[in-house]
Amino acid sequence: MPKSSVPASSVTMITDQGQPEHGNLTGCPWHDVKSKLRDVGLRPTRQRMALGWILFAKGDRHVTAEMLYEEATRAKVPVSLATVYNTLHQFTEVGLLRQVAVDGSKAYFDTNNSEHHHFYVEDQNDLMDIPATDVVFGKPPMPPEGYEIARIDVVVRLRRKQG
Repeated sequence: MPKSSVPASSVTMITDQGQPEHGNLTGCPWHDVKSKLRDVGLRPTRQRMALGWILFAKGDRHVTAEMLYEEATRAKVPVSLATVYNTLHQFTEVGLLRQVAVDGSKAYFDTNNSEHHHFYVEDQNDLMDIPATDVVFGKPPMPPEGYEIARIDVVVRLRRKQG
């Protein structure tokens, strides 16, 4: 994390990967979620705050909408599954999360929005991070006229060896 002599409460830096780094985080999950939301222009509503706290208080993790909904329900947070989906998509649009598609019907949301890839353990429906430096690309394809590559996602599917 880059250091600055400017007070932490007023700093939003850009990391080497081009992602915003929030310099006003205090270590208090509730305050940090409020700061993250405000830094990206989202109003910290009760539901966003509660879902953000559940998402970000545990460090880097991968969740589906259904997983987050179950956690919210257990935590007595009154939200609908539709609200969870909407909030996850809002957080993704502003760069707080990365969406990782593992098949046509299942998407995970990753709280680690740095440059990296994933292992997907098929029989456990589990994602694990792969550092970006562990995946080497040759020459990426040339995008069609008028387009640019936003990012390259690699999902390596794993299963247990037989016998």
